[in-house]
Amino acid sequence: RIAAGEMPFLETGADELLREILPTGRLHFGADGSMIERTNQLIVVIGTPGDEFLGPSMTVFEKAVNQIAPHLRDGALVVLRSTVYPGTTAYVTQHLEEAGCRVDVAFCPERIAEGHALEELHSLPQIIGADDEVAAERATALFTHIASTTIRTTSKEAELAKLFTNTWRYMKFAVANQFFMIADQAGVDYSNVLRAIREDYPRARDLPGPGFAAGPCLFKDTMQLAAFTSDHFPLGQAAMQVNEGLPSYIVNALDRRYGGLRGKTVGILGMAFKAESDDTRASLSYKLRKLLAWAGARVVCTDPYVEDDRLVPLETVLAESDILILGAPHRAYRGLAVGGKDVVDVWGALGDGIRL
Repeated sequence: RIAAGEMPFLETGADELLREILPTGRLHFGADGSMIERTNQLIVVIGTPGDEFLGPSMTVFEKAVNQIAPHLRDGALVVLRSTVYPGTTAYVTQHLEEAGCRVDVAFCPERIAEGHALEELHSLPQIIGADDEVAAERATALFTHIASTTIRTTSKEAELAKLFTNTWRYMKFAVANQFFMIADQAGVDYSNVLRAIREDYPRARDLPGPGFAAGPCLFKDTMQLAAFTSDHFPLGQAAMQVNEGLPSYIVNALDRRYGGLRGKTVGILGMAFKAESDDTRASLSYKLRKLLAWAGARVVCTDPYVEDDRLVPLETVLAESDILILGAPHRAYRGLAVGGKDVVDVWGALGDGIRL
């Protein structure tokens, strides 16, 4: 699809850049490993998926090493880019050596927010994780072409830095969601509580608002840390329970309010895992839909970006729903006229504060 000039996902500015670059012939595409033989620098963007025990699966890297090893030039630089389980860089280095490859290996994690890659690739510091000076110097020389500054660490320090960053973000969302539930149970307006906490008070400005903490990275990376540490990271486990439990909290609240949801039609606005995205991976809107259906409701869903045959137009959702729930706070929903329907908006994005 990229070779045909079509971006397969939403990324700000990428469509225009792709149209500009393709005619130059600078991009080459293929599935034949012999392409690797043409370069001294190989970037591997395979992440570490979770297994059935919520731990890391190393099988993907075993396969990757077996696939690339026969094609690597002597003296090539191999850079791992996606978030990995601590020790993966050393694992790959060892297996490449056992395969007879004389290469330098570094871990240089991507740090971008989905949708903002073209901006943040240039503006954010690049971590250079390497266990010898030659690999570090070569990786630094590679990334100084695009990154503003670089930060030198060992490979395991870089691996942990990336996991800690994602986990810290996930845990902040968990605190925000737990605070929201406490305020809701106390019967107070959480929008007003947040205003009291944040307004002109610098020590609380970083408290995020509530909302679905989802996507392909934050939960997975928190669980990778839990698998890595000897005490199984109870803080991370608690954060997972809070964030993953928010859809159930919403459904239970509605079930109590109406004395059951059978016979009710519930509309979900937004099925992507975050605003202005078409990415549905690990989206809690789908978990919400399932829980609502189990509670007996008829559920209709819409999203302006997501391609899914099960979704319906926004007009249909607005017309048929008794209850509306904001699943992803897309800009298209701000100020939406809902005709007096019961609205659940834990994001506070529709314009009338946080509502449950």
